[in-house]
Amino acid sequence: MDGNGRWARKRGLPRVAGHRAGVETVRRVVRACANAGIQALTLYAFSADNWKRPSSETGFLMGLLARFLRREVGELDRNRVRLRTIGNRKGLPPFARSELERGIRRTAGNDGMILTLALNYSARQEILDGARKMAADLARNGKGHAPADRDGFRKYLATADLPDPDLIIRTSGEMRLSDFLLWQGAYAELWFTPVLWPDFSEKHLTQAFNVFIRRSRRFGGIDGQEASLV
Repeated sequence: MDGNGRWARKRGLPRVAGHRAGVETVRRVVRACANAGIQALTLYAFSADNWKRPSSETGFLMGLLARFLRREVGELDRNRVRLRTIGNRKGLPPFARSELERGIRRTAGNDGMILTLALNYSARQEILDGARKMAADLARNGKGHAPADRDGFRKYLATADLPDPDLIIRTSGEMRLSDFLLWQGAYAELWFTPVLWPDFSEKHLTQAFNVFIRRSRRFGGIDGQEASLV
């Protein structure tokens, strides 16, 4: 969800105004995805590297997160959305972590769309943590308990109970993944748009979906692989 700061700068506003506007987009996108029958939606809300920003901005973002959760968790619950998170939750301020954990508990029994907030998240750290857990299992239980393939390694990732993403959308014109779901997104379709996150609408989301369904997903194979190669 990129472009909040640039959205504000274009309007002569402080960066925090862009973050406030970005929250409204989060609300619209979550509703639209739930209504479209999306199984799982992951929002990259705050990366582990975002702590490099000024403390005034990171503090504002954490407060915005807490206020969003207090205001929106009721609607999430009514719409059967299940809230969860990936990333180092312990690294969040206690007041934000408390609201997050309250929302997770309240929606834990819901059977609708899974909304995952990536907070204080780094995909490289996630893979490294997974490798350490696997190594610990090996040391404790022997090779018979270690994963034999890539699919087996999935259980050591924070997203072990989620499907791999089919589509990754990045706003604001930047064309990189920025340490987001690097393992899980190996075969995701990527869609980059110059639209800044606060301006991202249901129309743009539908556009991304329409591009996705026209793409041929071969997962390393070829079209019509069942046909003869001769």
